[in-house]
Amino acid sequence: MTKALQHLADHAWKILALLPLLALLAVQLGGEAALAGLAVALPLAVLAFGRKGGPADSGAMSDQVIARLDATLAEVKASGGTTGCLVIQFDDAAHLCDRLGRARQSEVLSACVARLRGALRPGDLLYTLEDGSLAVALAASPRLDLEIMVRIAARLQLVAQQPVTLATGPVQVTCSIGFCVAQQLSQPSGRALLDAAQVAGDEASACRPGAIRGFSAELARARADRDGLRAGFAGAVDRGEIRAWFQPQVSTDSGEVTGIEALARWQHPDRGCLAPGAFLPALEGSDLMELLGQTMLTQSLATLAEFDRKGLMIPTVAVNFSAQELRDPHLPERLGWTLDRFQLAPSRLTVEVLESVVAGDGEDIIAANIGRIAAMGCNVDLDDFGTGHASITAIRRFALNRLKIDRSFIRDVDQNRDQQNLVTAILSLAERLGLATLAEGVETPGEHALLAQLGCGHVQGYVIARPMPVDDLAAWLAAHRETRAQALRIDVKAR
Repeated sequence: MTKALQHLADHAWKILALLPLLALLAVQLGGEAALAGLAVALPLAVLAFGRKGGPADSGAMSDQVIARLDATLAEVKASGGTTGCLVIQFDDAAHLCDRLGRARQSEVLSACVARLRGALRPGDLLYTLEDGSLAVALAASPRLDLEIMVRIAARLQLVAQQPVTLATGPVQVTCSIGFCVAQQLSQPSGRALLDAAQVAGDEASACRPGAIRGFSAELARARADRDGLRAGFAGAVDRGEIRAWFQPQVSTDSGEVTGIEALARWQHPDRGCLAPGAFLPALEGSDLMELLGQTMLTQSLATLAEFDRKGLMIPTVAVNFSAQELRDPHLPERLGWTLDRFQLAPSRLTVEVLESVVAGDGEDIIAANIGRIAAMGCNVDLDDFGTGHASITAIRRFALNRLKIDRSFIRDVDQNRDQQNLVTAILSLAERLGLATLAEGVETPGEHALLAQLGCGHVQGYVIARPMPVDDLAAWLAAHRETRAQALRIDVKAR
């Protein structure tokens, strides 16, 4: 009896559709007593068993996908053909929630899911996974190859990305899709097929918006590598393997060091010295980004304090903060506490913000945090300017002090007239907005000289110095000051 009630509860939505028929059968077979029993049993069954692991239980959704794929794999093994799995991830779902609110976000995503269900082929099934992504278990097909899977994914994208009309107006979302076909796996199973599609889905999501990626062995190896780096990062911080390296910034007028930028390096015991590009993708979206940011902040300010004691004072150190960290409402307080710990004035810290963070809508919490950080007295640099398509309105919303011109505009600026025109326009914009300027990625004396002539206030790049560990920085600073002093003495003699 208990199993029967459990079965009824698991299919409560079907019971609602069949309720009139069930009532009619109860009256015909058992009269009013049977009807009364049905009226009591059905609600009790749903209340007692409806939340104990049925198909609607989100915790079991992955298992349902796996079971469905296993059944299809058994079918194709017996009769021929193949199957596949797709994983669909909505791009920037969290940002959509911030912009629309949770109720409207749910309305938009529910409409997209309904459309996707309607666009599936007969026998294909759509499931909502635990993390909010969607999985499509394909029915058995005579043939599935890369081209067919891309066409299926593109059709689903087209359906999902049609604007959804709300009371406040139309809203459009984008989605990224990863997929895997059974024959790509040496030992295909439902779990392996879903895992492979999720690996491809994560890769597509990283290349968003609207990317489509198919599974490959190279993707699986890259995923395993990222997982290994993520798992070992916290331990690496504890062991002191994560270190801040520094690259000097100098004035184009005097050649004086005006600051340094902190750049993360991981001295990995097996892989050697890793630059940020090798391990940052493994940390993005996790709490480890905050751990990295705090580690870099602490080491950077400790370096300034140590150099002050040695008489090698550096005006400011620039530390990069991700969008995830900038959304933390406690970030300004954390910066203040760390500055106080090392007895440094807020002006000694420069917070670097990527242009992509302020481009587009520009989140209110980030704008508020940057405003509070600037009000403390810290400097704020807009990093990689020119690559994130930030509007002038967006730039003015944020309390910025300086624009960092991206390397893509600096390369060959002394030889390329178009590059010169672009840099001149950026410098003119900065001057009108009352912002200082710094060119990053300056690699040749010709680039350095022309930037000085055009009026760029500060430069940073290999022509000045490469990023270096703190021990090398002290020696470089001493040598740089001696070189400047010698140049001044020669200039005095020449007069």
